Amino acid sequence: MNDDEPVLLHTEGHSLHITLHRPRALNALTHTMVRSIDEALTLAEQDDAVTAVVISGAGERGLCAGGDIRSIYEDARAGRRASVDFWRDEYRLNARIARFPKPYVALMDGIVMGGGVGVSAHGDVRIVTERSRVAMPETGIGFVPDVGGTYLLAAAPGELGTHLALTGQAVGAADALLCGLADHFVPSERLAELTAALGLGTTPAEVTETVRRYATTAPEGELAPHRPWIDACYGADTVEEIIGRLLDSGEPAAKETAGTLLAKSPTALKVTLAAVRRARRLQSLEEALDQEFRVSCRAFAGPDLVEGVRAQIIDKDRRPKWHPAELGDVTDADVARHFEPLGELELGLASA
Repeated sequence: MNDDEPVLLHTEGHSLHITLHRPRALNALTHTMVRSIDEALTLAEQDDAVTAVVISGAGERGLCAGGDIRSIYEDARAGRRASVDFWRDEYRLNARIARFPKPYVALMDGIVMGGGVGVSAHGDVRIVTERSRVAMPETGIGFVPDVGGTYLLAAAPGELGTHLALTGQAVGAADALLCGLADHFVPSERLAELTAALGLGTTPAEVTETVRRYATTAPEGELAPHRPWIDACYGADTVEEIIGRLLDSGEPAAKETAGTLLAKSPTALKVTLAAVRRARRLQSLEEALDQEFRVSCRAFAGPDLVEGVRAQIIDKDRRPKWHPAELGDVTDADVARHFEPLGELELGLASA
């Protein structure tokens, strides 16, 4: 283990631990990190002594804040395509995590956003704590939920997933459990004990039983009381109608949510709604990742991703100039283009 590396590996008993190690960048994923995680999974899969993989983030702030947005911004501005290559390998990793043959335990402590969801929420043992803040916040930077996020959110109860996809709202432990983004709540103060105990497990059943011993009831969440207006408003067919229902519902929280949506990229909102609705009809995560790759490539070539990152991350003026600026100016044809096949550039996970 080299402490200068962005991904650290060590074994503890029968567990292989993967630690994302860019704490100053909140462990944001780079292409090198994606490759390193994939290589670690190959090691774990081939080693009969390893019965589980445990992924966590260095530092006290979180597992992973997502992809390296600054790199994507610089890549897009320069007209390069390195980000597309990054997504290709990242999405393949997401699919591999979901199908990994040994228990994949994700410690979703602290901030878990975007790409951080991709390397955790597809695992089969997903643990949140009282410090967890889980989100797919892409619409705020002119992008669309990816890393299998549309597939996860499409499966959430009622219209909760649509709400989270469009608003980018971060949720705590109880709401992550409610939405199917996590499986167990473990207090953060017990994570060290849990990880040590996981190394003693010699079978998948023992790993699962170990987690259950440490799991307890999460503190009360925020989403459940709002289900009536969320389901009613987000059941509409268009973003414009959703916002209209939010404004007319009489619920202060719904009206506030309408304001949140109106500040997002109009194109990203419409494409996100279409992506989540389409994901509900897909049969596998691989199909969803193939769809997301098409959408990501098209969004990368559009103006709003660069502008959104500029406004939120680079200049931090929080005043993006979206193009088009109004929902009504984003046509059905504009949305449909994001889902068109990429020809020989297709990701092709579903057909592999």
